[in-house]
Order: sequence, then structure tokens, then C-alpha cells
Amino acid sequence: MAIAVRNLTKFYGQEKAVDDISFDVKTGEILGFLGPNGAGKTTTMKIITCYLPASGGTVEVDGLSVSEQSFEVRRKIGYLPEMNPLYHDMNVVEYLEYAAQLQGVQSSHIRSRLKEMTEVCGIGDVRHKDIGELSKGYRQRVGLAQAMIHDPEVLILDEPTSGLDPNQIVEIRNLIRQLGRAKTVILSTHILPEVQATCDRVVIIHEGRIAADGTPEQLQSQFRGADQLALELKASVANALTDIVPKIKAVSSVENVTYGTQEGETHRFLVDVARGTDVREELFRLAVQERWVMLELSRKATSLEEVFHKLTVGS
Repeated sequence: MAIAVRNLTKFYGQEKAVDDISFDVKTGEILGFLGPNGAGKTTTMKIITCYLPASGGTVEVDGLSVSEQSFEVRRKIGYLPEMNPLYHDMNVVEYLEYAAQLQGVQSSHIRSRLKEMTEVCGIGDVRHKDIGELSKGYRQRVGLAQAMIHDPEVLILDEPTSGLDPNQIVEIRNLIRQLGRAKTVILSTHILPEVQATCDRVVIIHEGRIAADGTPEQLQSQFRGADQLALELKASVANALTDIVPKIKAVSSVENVTYGTQEGETHRFLVDVARGTDVREELFRLAVQERWVMLELSRKATSLEEVFHKLTVGS
């Protein structure tokens, strides 16, 4: 395992921020580390990166203890904290050279590492500009370059797309995907579609404890309730609530029908069915029998946002 967290606990005074959590991250895996504000995400990442000591438990990075071999661990990790550690009065090249020196990159290798990082992170066009002149998107790219300048095996990224516009988010997402082919990545973010698009696995932490651990697909399957169908019909009826809904509810395995919106003769419904059942054929036959025009019939997947809400707020 690239990272092994065992029974990790952290107190701030009497406040328990992290409560006996354990998880692994495999080599070459992109892990989404999720939780509401105050859940213990950033504290956990700071312990993994040797910025904070643990109150209890152990963390190992590539077999090295963060408490006993922190210097060696730091060489293996690239860290982009939520507050990007940039010096705005330095230009990009100067800053990355400085970061390389701090990380112990050999002088003979610094130039080649700078060239590679400016290409990988897409900052070649701004490499001679002062960091304070850059947009938020470019500053995030410089922060990523700083985290990778020493070619670490593990990347810890805390809210790497915070404050970016949609185009910049897509660019950073693609960059993280590219990096994940060769490195182990822990990614913390509040943008859950980013997790679904980027991460191989998800760990959700709530009130300092692990609430869920699995692939996005596994979590969506595990925490969904009844299967749900989106149904759109065109029907000339006086009242859909009395003329359509009861007939759909009468179909075997249909548990509930929610009437959504209406536009003229077009009616939209959400149909809850028992898990593992398929009533689409019966609904199609019902529509033919009643002379309704079926415009849409599709499965509605449980979103990662719904899973997150169930685990951290409640249904």
C-alpha cells in the first residue's frame, strides 16, 4: 500500500477531530477524501504529510512511519494545501527553483524538472510572470507544479479546484487524471461531480469517523433506496393525479409515484420501484393500453451528492 492509516486519532485540547479511523490507498489510485466542514479531512491530510502529529494510531507512507521517519516521508509526498503556499512577489520560475531547492532536488536536475513541470501543468506561457499577476487558475497550476517539483510518489491535494471557474475546473480535473496514471493521489473537494469524474475510490468522513469507503458506483448502489424511473407521458387527461397516477401505482412492484411538472399535455413523474425489479415493460404496455404517448422512460441513478447527504446529514 502507498498509504496505510491505522486507528488514527487526533485531539485538539478536549475536542476529538479524528476518531480512530483506518483506511488504505493503493499505489496508483486516486482517492476522493470527502466530508463536511469540520469532519476531520484536513487534519488527516496534515498528519499524513507530517505537518501535524497524531494523538494516537499510525500512518505509513510506502512503509515509512510519519512519526518516526518524517524526513523520508516528506521526500515521497507532494502537498497542495487549501491555502496555496505561494510567494506573490516571485516569478513562477524563481518560485519553482526555490521549491526544488527546499525539496532537495539536485542542482543538475532542477532545470529539467522546471521544464517538465511547466509543460505538464500548462504554465509555460506565464513562467516569467510574477505569481501575484496570475489568475486563480494559473496560481493553482503553479501550486501543483510546486507539489510535484521533486517527482513525489504520492500527491495530497486539498481543495485543488476551490475558487476556479468551470473551464479551469475541467483543466485541473484533466491534469489530476493524467497525474493519477503514475502517482498515488488523495483528493479532497466539496465538488462531488469532480470526485465522480476523477476518483477511483471514495472515503467519506463524518464527525471524525469513516462513514463509507468504496468506488463511486459501489456507494451509489449501497446507499440507494428504491430504484427510481423518470417517466414522461403525453396524455389528454383532465387531472393527471387522478387519471394517471393511480394506474401507474397499480403496476406490480411500483412503490410510489411522484407527480413532477406539466407542460400542456406532457406530464413528468418519478416512479419508485422495489429494488432489483424491472417494470419498464409493464409501464410501456400500460401506456399503449391507455393511449398515452411515452416520451421518456429511464432509470434515475442515485447521485454521489445524495449518498453524501444521507451519510452526513440524514435522509
